[in-house]
Amino acid sequence: MKLDTIDLRILDELQQDGSLSNVELAKRVHLSPSPCLARVKALESAGIIGRYVALANAAALGLGLNVFISISLKSQAKQALANFEQRIVVHDEVMECYLMTGDSDYLIRVAVSDIAALERFILEQLTPIPGIEKIRSSFALKQVSYKTALPLTNLRRDG
Repeated sequence: MKLDTIDLRILDELQQDGSLSNVELAKRVHLSPSPCLARVKALESAGIIGRYVALANAAALGLGLNVFISISLKSQAKQALANFEQRIVVHDEVMECYLMTGDSDYLIRVAVSDIAALERFILEQLTPIPGIEKIRSSFALKQVSYKTALPLTNLRRDG
């Protein structure tokens, strides 16, 4: 799907507030409601809009400890990677998981309430996964920046 300026404005508005009504969204992007809804549906059908979510405040919920964990596996065979991925994604604490290049195979970010919860996660959930060779944790002291909206500015220039 080739995106035009209006599509990008729709995406920008929805990334800022996914709860906008179609009428309000249409006003903000200077369309009438019917064509605006058709464009949103097209963006959804094309997979450009994947889903709508509410972003909860982790600290307000008592999940203020963000930990980045680097994981190295004993083997990088396709089946070993697939097995790890299947086992890691089922844990609610795991907010993100990336297959990496470099010194470790995976980088995960977990959100937990405190050190005791982190210890339980590592000892009871992470270490029992077969094939893990090394686990290294880094604590986030302060969140300097956090974004959920993708950068659309360069797409506007290029498109």
